[in-house]
Amino acid sequence: MTTDSIIRRRTALGLIGALAAGPVLAQGAAPQTVRIGYQKSSTLFAVLRLQGTLERAFAPLGLKPTWHEFTSGLPLLEALNLDNVDLSADVADTVPVFAQAAGAQLTFVAQEAPSPAAQAIVVRADSPLRTVADLRGKRVGFAKAAGVHYLLIAALAKAGLGFQDIEPAYLSPADGRAAFERGAIDAWVVWDPFLSAAQIQSGARVLADGTGLASYQRYYLAATRFARARPEALAVVFAELEKAGRWVKAQPREAAALLAPFWGLDAAIVEQANARRSYAVRAVTRERLAEQQRIADAFLAEKLLPRRVDALAVDLYKPGAAA
Repeated sequence: MTTDSIIRRRTALGLIGALAAGPVLAQGAAPQTVRIGYQKSSTLFAVLRLQGTLERAFAPLGLKPTWHEFTSGLPLLEALNLDNVDLSADVADTVPVFAQAAGAQLTFVAQEAPSPAAQAIVVRADSPLRTVADLRGKRVGFAKAAGVHYLLIAALAKAGLGFQDIEPAYLSPADGRAAFERGAIDAWVVWDPFLSAAQIQSGARVLADGTGLASYQRYYLAATRFARARPEALAVVFAELEKAGRWVKAQPREAAALLAPFWGLDAAIVEQANARRSYAVRAVTRERLAEQQRIADAFLAEKLLPRRVDALAVDLYKPGAAA
């Protein structure tokens, strides 16, 4: 074998080995971006962002994250469906149902175990309203398609009321807080950390939280085309979310101190909010999606969905499959 032949053979073997090892960043090449959409309440992705975790973890894959903030879950998943972002930080369990009804091609990457007390229907401290039944004829503010939307439907049904018995006001968390404080709405349905902020700063009183009504499981999703093209990126994200969730629960004060300036809230508010979230990141299975169908059917019954949704007809990421 000639020297040129040996060189060519070694070069080919080196390329094969590099490809087998996974994507690498060519010398001098710019890393590919992974566009991550998040909300203010996206605790674990906020931790990863503030600590620079994904920047470090993505680097060997030739990737880097970019961060894009959304006011709530529905516009975030709309952006995911329109290819404006690749990955979605956690959204409430209701949001994927609306995205499915719109024909979005989404992959469920991970799920947070239930946190029913992390969302609630609240009224002002001096409100005469004492029970959910007292909401009849009242103006109630909440974010459309958010987890609180389903909580409100479930709470009304338990009280013998329907959605037609209230005056709904679709408001982002920021607009909802302003409307709540000036008395433009009679009640507000909201999730943490906004819930804890309203309780501690404004003395908001809880009429009902999700206990026994809505388990409030939050989902991390990816655009299906991205999930199929970059499963190794999903493996990194899943592993880092698991670690971040364990850290937040094990170090509540340190986590609150990290998140407080990012959220613009006092550390005590953040710590209370985090105490009510499970942050237990786990794989999504068909069995764990059972409540999704009940959510979809409830929204269909209220004529809030254009068609029936099969909540189980979704792509699921399987941790370890990309290893």
